[in-house]
Amino acid sequence: MVPDCVPETRSVNISEQTLERTTALQEPIHPKIFSFSARMNVSHEIELLVEEIKRLGSKNADGQTCVKFGVLFNDDRCANIFEALVGTLKAAKKRKLISYQGELLLQGVHDNVDITLLQE
Repeated sequence: MVPDCVPETRSVNISEQTLERTTALQEPIHPKIFSFSARMNVSHEIELLVEEIKRLGSKNADGQTCVKFGVLFNDDRCANIFEALVGTLKAAKKRKLISYQGELLLQGVHDNVDITLLQE
């Protein structure tokens, strides 16, 4: 007798046409398409970062929204959204959307570094 938790096995016939379509889907993505897709993903992550800075931050004396790196890094929602928060911060800084002191922010060491939103 076979236990209930063991799935039933079946024999399946796969046509050559189905196999060709499956193989076509596994071909590598053209580098230009991949590059465009990656840029779209980075742009989307930067948009999400701006929203999270607005949510967690407060206005400084100049009226700009600021948040401490440690607050951003330790926030549960941000941890679930950003696979590579530091990389997204660097990309946003390169696009002059945010500013912060230094090149690379590390948890613990740079928790008190202000991240300032330059464009709202």
